[in-house]
Amino acid sequence: MACANCGRQYIVPEPKLFSFNSPLGACPECEGFGNVIDIDLDLVVPDRNKSLRDGAIAPWNTPAYRHELEELLALAADYKLPVDVPFRDLTEEQLRLIRHGVPERKFGGLNGFIRWLERRKYKMHLRVFLSRWRSYRPCPACRGARLRPEALATRVGGVNIAEWLAMKVGQARQFVGKLELTEWEQSVGRMMLDEIGSRLGYLETVGLDYLTLDRTLRTLSGGEAQRVALTGALGSSLVNLLYVLDEPSVGLHPRDIDRLMVAIRSLRDRGNTVVVVEHEEAILRGADQIVEVGPGAGEQGGRIVFQGTPAEMLEDPRSLTGDYLTGRRGLSAAPRRRVPEHGWIRLAGARGNNLKNITVEFPLGVLCVVTGVSGAGKSTLVQDTLYPALYRRMHKEGPFPLACDDVFGDGQIDDCVLVDQSPIGRSPRSNPVTYLKAFDEIRSVFAETIEARTNNYTAGHFSFNVDGGRCTRCEGDGHIQIDMQFLADVYMRCPQCDGTRYRPEILEIKYRGRSIADVLDLTVREAFSFFRGRPKVQARLKRLIDVGLDYLRLGQPANTLSGGEAQRLKLAAYISSHRRGLTLFLLDEPTTGLHFSDVVQLLDCFDALLAVGHSLIVVEHNLQVMRAADYVIDLGPGAAEDGGRLGTCGTPEEVARDQQSITGQFLAEALRACVVEEVED
Repeated sequence: MACANCGRQYIVPEPKLFSFNSPLGACPECEGFGNVIDIDLDLVVPDRNKSLRDGAIAPWNTPAYRHELEELLALAADYKLPVDVPFRDLTEEQLRLIRHGVPERKFGGLNGFIRWLERRKYKMHLRVFLSRWRSYRPCPACRGARLRPEALATRVGGVNIAEWLAMKVGQARQFVGKLELTEWEQSVGRMMLDEIGSRLGYLETVGLDYLTLDRTLRTLSGGEAQRVALTGALGSSLVNLLYVLDEPSVGLHPRDIDRLMVAIRSLRDRGNTVVVVEHEEAILRGADQIVEVGPGAGEQGGRIVFQGTPAEMLEDPRSLTGDYLTGRRGLSAAPRRRVPEHGWIRLAGARGNNLKNITVEFPLGVLCVVTGVSGAGKSTLVQDTLYPALYRRMHKEGPFPLACDDVFGDGQIDDCVLVDQSPIGRSPRSNPVTYLKAFDEIRSVFAETIEARTNNYTAGHFSFNVDGGRCTRCEGDGHIQIDMQFLADVYMRCPQCDGTRYRPEILEIKYRGRSIADVLDLTVREAFSFFRGRPKVQARLKRLIDVGLDYLRLGQPANTLSGGEAQRLKLAAYISSHRRGLTLFLLDEPTTGLHFSDVVQLLDCFDALLAVGHSLIVVEHNLQVMRAADYVIDLGPGAAEDGGRLGTCGTPEEVARDQQSITGQFLAEALRACVVEEVED
């Protein structure tokens, strides 16, 4: 693998050569990332209307680095650099001087300043400071292909691996199917081509034929990422296996559920066993056998309420799920719609990702639901464009919005809050009562007891986060971490406090016969009854009951909560904070992991927020939520390049009448069920 004329040597081809995750195949310039980090002039100069003298260059406005700006101003006259004109009016030659400096005057410019910081980035505060002014751009060596030149030189069917990965799923499958191979090549690649075709075929089956193979996962919608994650299992040809799927319908539009069911049934038909943890109605109705666990949550659950076919579930009076499937519960008449008469937020020219330069108006004071098929651009519109645009208009530091012209109407709200499913805390020390500030009131209750006052114990002694009353061995963790060197760390229950987190003398202080450790082991509903006569504690706990989290234990570590539980916990915190002014709440699929009865409780929580003047914009596929909405914004008509357009906007009934809307077709059926139920009553 060498050229005799020029002496150039080539690496012997092997699978790692074509992987950007391997040092052997990764581009040496960007190390396989496809982009390199460099100084971003948009971050360095956030306001181009400012002049150099007024502090257009943000890093040099700090007292520590003000001397850099003074050096630039001192030599500006000698190099005809205007310092009192807007930065945007400077010429390329003048910008080059600012960037590269003047070596003969010992002024390094922005590049020299950044290099000076990089030489000292072993200091944490300088690393943080440096990261504020840099962003990523495509690698100039591989142009985003991620691979070294030797890997890109290998071609199959006239294209290299980067060009093939740039194809859409449907195009890539057709390309593989039309490859003209010799008999020997076909015998070598038969199994590989079959596996590739099978996995690409699954992506087509579930409606992801529009995705390119090299698209990064962070740019996918929730439903798209869920279906891609299932590809490895559902796209294989294995038999006699047990597959366990945990809520595979998360993030999927009702239209995409049918496609998912096709893939799941194909697994079953090949002789596999498929166990699905799910709440989605279409999957429940398509199951061969249903096992319902209940009847409630937490301490009220853990029992087998029903097992049998879907038809048998509909006839079983003990099944709560069966009640919702038959319409005995949940299918009340269409609610009275709130009229959008409290103003509007207008987002103009949204064109991030697949949005097609759309202008959308969001009503205030009502429950506004943004819907559309998976990948239509809902999260891009609300979470990545509207929220950052409003946040920055309120003069708060936050992420930059995706491309848009402007946002109008922000003066009608006092605050904007994004309630997503990110964890509320990664430490076991954080739990529901500490997040809701209810633990402060609980500790005060214990500090008021006669025993506590006799021993001069304050509320701080009943905290496991500070010295005083916590166990000195585990420092309030309840467990001791053992470093296993090259293996994963092992946690063992603290032998001194036996996992209670507190010193023995603190545990001797009882309120109504329970210690502080006993109280933390109560569920929310049990604690609500236990603290009768304590309105401050009960008011905090009542919010958790309102959002359906009454089964959580007060001391349950935050890192054990699911995404849906974390989102509802945040919502409870906002409700209990008694915020003044009008707040716009943005929620991304809050019904994730919720049963039909939980969705009813969530809608009651929404009503409580709207009743005091707040506004709600919810990205959602759930038909229960869409049916209860006051205003629906439908994006589509399809996904990716076929989406990003504004469809019908209005009440659920108006969207349901649109024959071109995929969402409208499913919504019409849900609304007809309500009408039938009302007529029967």
